[in-house]
Amino acid sequence: MSTSRQVNQAIARFDEVMGRIDRGAPAREAAARQVSRGALAIGRKVANISIASAVILTGAVIAGLILNGIGLTGLFIVFSLMFLAVITFSMWPGERPIVDYKEDMPNHAVVQRLGTLLDRKRPALPAPAASRIDAISRQLPLLESRLGDTNQLDPLAQDARRLMGKHLPELIERYERVPEAYRGERDGEGLTVDQRLIQGLDAANSALDDLGRRLAREDLNAFETQGRFIESRYKDGGETAPPQ
Repeated sequence: MSTSRQVNQAIARFDEVMGRIDRGAPAREAAARQVSRGALAIGRKVANISIASAVILTGAVIAGLILNGIGLTGLFIVFSLMFLAVITFSMWPGERPIVDYKEDMPNHAVVQRLGTLLDRKRPALPAPAASRIDAISRQLPLLESRLGDTNQLDPLAQDARRLMGKHLPELIERYERVPEAYRGERDGEGLTVDQRLIQGLDAANSALDDLGRRLAREDLNAFETQGRFIESRYKDGGETAPPQ
């Protein structure tokens, strides 16, 4: 079976899994997710302010013990620093949002976007899914280097962009839409939402592996040619001309 056909079959398997997940996906929970993100952002800011205040107060106590008190000037400095900490962390920008996928986005940017998304989403996914995310992430450096030199209109690049730019992010996004209380329910094929996620990630990992092998095929062929040349020229003292 040709490598190109293997890639197409891997992509088709992932498309099939995505189709099953799409048919079983619940209604959107956009408003609830927005509220959750907002609450998480506020919680982080409150935690940062609390930590900064604790550090300032601890420093003030230590300074007071060493100097036998810090006086009114010291108290003014302490409260000024605490006020500055509140202002700073209240206005500190949160985590930058992940940029939307665009059709004209460079190949390497598509891979980098997926890497950022996987890093951020991994902690919220079940442990079996996290290990799959790690396996996918390990493939991204090779894919980024190979796709960086590949024309966006190349069929193989199109497959990679569709998988990494759309389908894989959509898989994780659709999983997040399912309320946690319903993720243990089984669908018509007897699988839970978590199991569907694992199945989709496995299919994506397999497809990316096939894509990586296909993208590296040219270098593998060149290495094989060079190896044969070295063997034929030097093993028996041959004088074969170097490969072009």
